[in-house]
Amino acid sequence: MTTTVDKFSALEAEFNAYIGAINYATMVTIDTKNRPRTRVLIPVWEKVDGEPLGWLATYRTPVKAAHIAGNPHTNFSYWAPGNNSVAIDTIAQWDNTPSSKEHVWDLYRRTSPRGAGYHLGNFWKAPTDPKLHVLRLTPWRIQVIRGTDLRSRIWRRRERGNPQHS
Repeated sequence: MTTTVDKFSALEAEFNAYIGAINYATMVTIDTKNRPRTRVLIPVWEKVDGEPLGWLATYRTPVKAAHIAGNPHTNFSYWAPGNNSVAIDTIAQWDNTPSSKEHVWDLYRRTSPRGAGYHLGNFWKAPTDPKLHVLRLTPWRIQVIRGTDLRSRIWRRRERGNPQHS
């Protein structure tokens, strides 16, 4: 019962509803020996030029930084009782420009999508706090599964000549 959709908008409503209700995602990175490492975090998401874009306000821990430097492919998995779920495969890169930090601070404050996020002031003083780091999350594959009937829809970013996104 899996279908592929060409446009993110075809699954955007469920994506936003599930993430807004679940809020917490398990982030998976890979270490230098190809072993997975998970941690529970709260990314926020927006739509830019018709496609999803994620952001993660986080501490730049040595483990997380090393994993992303070695392999920027990450996965975020959302799941709720009833089996509504979202799996997002991304490429993560650090983006600590002042404008990005301001933008992300605002996305978390507003919650994006509705219900996702929290007030970053609980952990950092301001967007200029040197302990605040931002990961830009560029999704290349998203799967949304509706728990009532396990209907699965998959969206993939189309990038010409880039086999890493297949």
